[in-house]
Amino acid sequence: MMAQIWEHSNVLKRKMKSKATLIILLFFFSFPSFSQENNTGFSILFYNVENLFDTKDNPLTEDNEFTPEGVRHWTNKRLNSKLSHISKVILSASGWDLPVVVALCEIENKAVLKQLLSTTPLKSVGYKIIHKESPDHRGIDVAFLYNSKQFTPVKYNYYPLKDKNNSILKTREILYVSGVVNETDTIHFFINHWPSRYSGLLNTQPLRIAAAKLLLQKVTEIAKQNSTPKIIIMGDFNDQPGDESISAFLKAKELNTIAKNNELYNLSFNWLKNGHGTLKYQSQWSVFDQIIVSGALLNAKKGITTKLENAEVVSYPFLFVKDEKYGGRKPNRTYFGYSYKGGFSDHLPILLRLESTN
Repeated sequence: MMAQIWEHSNVLKRKMKSKATLIILLFFFSFPSFSQENNTGFSILFYNVENLFDTKDNPLTEDNEFTPEGVRHWTNKRLNSKLSHISKVILSASGWDLPVVVALCEIENKAVLKQLLSTTPLKSVGYKIIHKESPDHRGIDVAFLYNSKQFTPVKYNYYPLKDKNNSILKTREILYVSGVVNETDTIHFFINHWPSRYSGLLNTQPLRIAAAKLLLQKVTEIAKQNSTPKIIIMGDFNDQPGDESISAFLKAKELNTIAKNNELYNLSFNWLKNGHGTLKYQSQWSVFDQIIVSGALLNAKKGITTKLENAEVVSYPFLFVKDEKYGGRKPNRTYFGYSYKGGFSDHLPILLRLESTN
């Protein structure tokens, strides 16, 4: 009798185990993969990562503070922690599907990008890198990471800012990348990190106007070759959507009417009005990080397209800390002044979701 009970119990256990396995398999296959190879939609991420420096002193740039002996005591341990944080942002920014393109600014060199892609969970993704050293006096650059299974670069270039004497200014260049998405459609990317306001708003405003003029010139050149160019402009502009450099000189408009193919539309125009800033100074939120697209991308009936609501500020709770002084919350940054906080960045990431009309 006991033997029969024991055997019956084992049969029940085997059935329960088989059922549990089936449930797990069904659960697993009911969710989308982290790979986007077979998906028609994909996303583009831009992130000012706040001073991603290596720990070595480059004698050609002003990076001394980001060394173990410097005023910020920038060590390998702190660097590895920051790389882990950036990896977490990229992996979680667009939900189940990883961004096909990740544009970054405030990175020192290709070495830190390679470290990001080889020592963090991003190593399983297989992102490739487009980067060159900029003439910036601090040595910080913009960079372009892409999943080569979905995006094939056709050409790229870096456009430096120049003064009236045609001398190259010691600031970041504008990165241009043109490529084919999912072997079907061509997208033109411009990645920006315009001159900062560090020396004062009025003193530095002409530099950002110069950047806007340069960018519009390159956009116009593309439009002359293609009447319906699909253009995505992302970056930290150090100005807000309504400021003169962007609204008057770049001519990036608010999308409140039917889009025209060869006009530029700022999808970030109403973020602040809707309570979404990308960085905070004292009690004031601002939108320096923005997404601007061509009307042709918005109007597309074939291939890749997007819409206003597809542009967003990434605002996961781990990207914030409580603002004890001014109330509310603020970005969970790596440094506050020279005080190490161990957070992510003083900027929030921004994301654009694209769709296929095929």
